[in-house]
Amino acid sequence: MVPNSSLTWCLYPMNALPELIVTYIDTMWLEKGLSKNTLASYQRDLKCLSLWLSEQKLHLCNVSNSQLMAYLSDRSQSGVKPSSLARNLSSIKGFYQYLLRENYIEANPAALIEAPKQGRPIPKSLTEADVEALLAAPNVATDIGLRDRAMLELLYACGLRVSELVELDMTQLNLSAGVVKVFGKGSKERLVPVGEIAQDWLQKYIKQARPQLLKVASTGVLFPSNRGQHMTRQTFWHRIKQHGLTAGIHKPLSPHVIRHAFATHLLNHGADLRVIQMLLGHSDLSTTQIYTHVATQRLQNLHSLHHPRG
Repeated sequence: MVPNSSLTWCLYPMNALPELIVTYIDTMWLEKGLSKNTLASYQRDLKCLSLWLSEQKLHLCNVSNSQLMAYLSDRSQSGVKPSSLARNLSSIKGFYQYLLRENYIEANPAALIEAPKQGRPIPKSLTEADVEALLAAPNVATDIGLRDRAMLELLYACGLRVSELVELDMTQLNLSAGVVKVFGKGSKERLVPVGEIAQDWLQKYIKQARPQLLKVASTGVLFPSNRGQHMTRQTFWHRIKQHGLTAGIHKPLSPHVIRHAFATHLLNHGADLRVIQMLLGHSDLSTTQIYTHVATQRLQNLHSLHHPRG
């Protein structure tokens, strides 16, 4: 098993988690190379299950299908959304499949539980005018503002996940080739093209602002925080909210909304769905197909507005 010190990002002290959960998390980290955020979600889900089972005087290895159903029912009645319940169930199924594989149990009690039905909500997005206003919001006369402008330009140009953006190092960016190497979920690597406008802002930032923000000259961090380290996702989320206020955007704003805008605007301008899938780093095309709903709604709106019998 991996030493406890290797998982310093853990949400809970290692001794606060049942040993089976600790072993499972370590195994997933080693075998699948899952991201810290994914493993943290597993921790939350399994910690919650463990606490509920303890209250019921039940053990992780001695639980039935009906008892797990009762747990999920309690979660639902407490107001947990179907999407979160589905993720909870996925974590539980994976955990019990691991216990079965390692001969801790004789059958997976979660195997036959079906995930709750979920609607397919259209992703929140921004208009192209909204994006232009947001990109122009940072004060590029300051080092922080120039860094934020470069980050926003790269985020929109490439449709990156926020974790992919804030964890970038200089070695992953090749401006002469116009590409950025991204390590996505499960440490999957992909090359994403960087548009000319984003390239220009990145060059300005790297030349003018980045040296001023670095606290350690040898660090390879592309977008350092005030401490010269990788910025946290939460910090960048707050930066976007501030720039949104400056831009006068009153819609919900987050890095993921900008990622949605990237995909939606590409589709609206005729990009192929499979190309968008590759750029976003989706392993399954069905994940990307949500954007066809956005395009369909746009076509319906245009038809209603312009067709004589719309």
